[in-house]
This record gives sequence, C-alpha cells and structure tokens, in this order.
Amino acid sequence: MAEGIAAWKDDVVIPRYFTVAERDHEIQNPTSEEKLCLLGERLRLHSGSRVLDIASGRGGPALLLAREFGCRVEGIEVAPEFHAVAVERAEAAGLTDRVSFRLGDASREQLPTGEYDVGMCLGASFVWGGLAGTLDALEPVVCGGGHVVVGEPFWRRLPLPDDYEERNAPYTTLEGTVAIFESGGLRTIGVIASSDDDWDRYETLHWRAVEEWLAENPEDPAVADIRGRHERYKLTYLRHGRELVGWAIFAGWKPPR
Repeated sequence: MAEGIAAWKDDVVIPRYFTVAERDHEIQNPTSEEKLCLLGERLRLHSGSRVLDIASGRGGPALLLAREFGCRVEGIEVAPEFHAVAVERAEAAGLTDRVSFRLGDASREQLPTGEYDVGMCLGASFVWGGLAGTLDALEPVVCGGGHVVVGEPFWRRLPLPDDYEERNAPYTTLEGTVAIFESGGLRTIGVIASSDDDWDRYETLHWRAVEEWLAENPEDPAVADIRGRHERYKLTYLRHGRELVGWAIFAGWKPPR
C-alpha cells in the first residue's frame, strides 16, 4: 500500500477505507509490473534468493517476483482482508511452493537475523514509524551482500504551499531520502521512481472502487467516513499531491562484512 498522498497512518491498524479503495489494485503502490521486474534485475534475484516482504498486502509484488525470477518470498500482512486475497492469488497462480503469506504485525515480531537476501517494505514504512525505523528493522534480517528495499514518498520540491494538507507528512527530498538510507551500513544502488501515469493509475483506481462501493452500500455504517476520506484524498491529490509528491523504490546494498 502506498504511503503517499493522504495515506499516512499513525499505527498499523489499516482504516477500512483502504480495504474498500484498493479492492481492484493488483499492485498497491504507484508503480508497475515493469518497474518491479527492473527491481528484480537490479537485485539479481534468482531461484535461490529469499525475500521477506513486509506489508505484503494483496500479494502483487511478491507473486510477480516469484513468478519472474523463481525466488522464494515470505510475506507478512496485518490486514486480514488483504492477506486472504494474497493467499487466494498465490493458490490461483500455482505459486504456493515459492510464496507464503502470514497474517501478523511485523513490528511486533522477532524477525530472524541474516536469513534473507532481500528485506522489502513497499509503501508501508509506517509499520516501524518511518523510513529510519524501517531500515533499522530490516537491515539485520538481510545477509551480507543482500539488499534492503523500501518504497517511500519524497517531496519533489520545497517549500510546500501553506494550504497543502499533507505538508506535515514525515517525508524529505529525494536527496534526503537517500541520505537516510546511507546513514547506517547501507549503500544505495538503485532508485526506481514512479511516473505521473503510475500515480494516476494508483489514485484513480481508488476513485472507481470507492464510488462503486458507496453506490452499492448506502446503509453501511462506514459510509460517512469512507466518503469523507475519498473526497478529501481526491482533492488533495488533484490540488497539490500530483505535482509535489514523488514515490520511488529505493534499493540499499548491505556490503559483506
């Protein structure tokens, strides 16, 4: 799930809005299958690679990487609705021998040390309170020579307009994001940025899903909250977000000790 326009969450309880709005997303971030395949190539994934996917959602990136590169992927997802879909998709794709998903809050788990070639968290650094906390959590799980991969928003330009609702979101510039990556033991070896088309596809799939859900469920107790979020997020994206917020997949290499 993208952590971008108006989607910042203070904890790992996913508001119902997102399970409604992202019901049609194959990939729950403003990126594409082509860019995820490019990521796999940059990471040199192969049949012997082990990948840990935090906030694996509906399973899109995990299933794609396993299918294209033959790697093994373990996903952890906190939202039961997303987890159930991911399990179904893995079974339908015949990938259960390479991909597994479990329901859980990764921030409360004791993750194994040095057991993975890649520790990945796309668009969900809120799990550990932000980018720095996510890097601190994932670097130990990766072996020397492995990679930590995070999908993260960044400000395309500063200063931000005074009327931009998301101006206090915990992002920095592209340069600042790379600096956070490299403040520890990681070296940035790849940045795969989203295009306007990636953003438009991601955001407008929200619009369609929510509008259809509202029409189909007028008596649902969550209608007011979901309608309010929908209208606010849509306006924020159109007014400022599309211009000001970038999103990229950052790949950090952990040098062998």
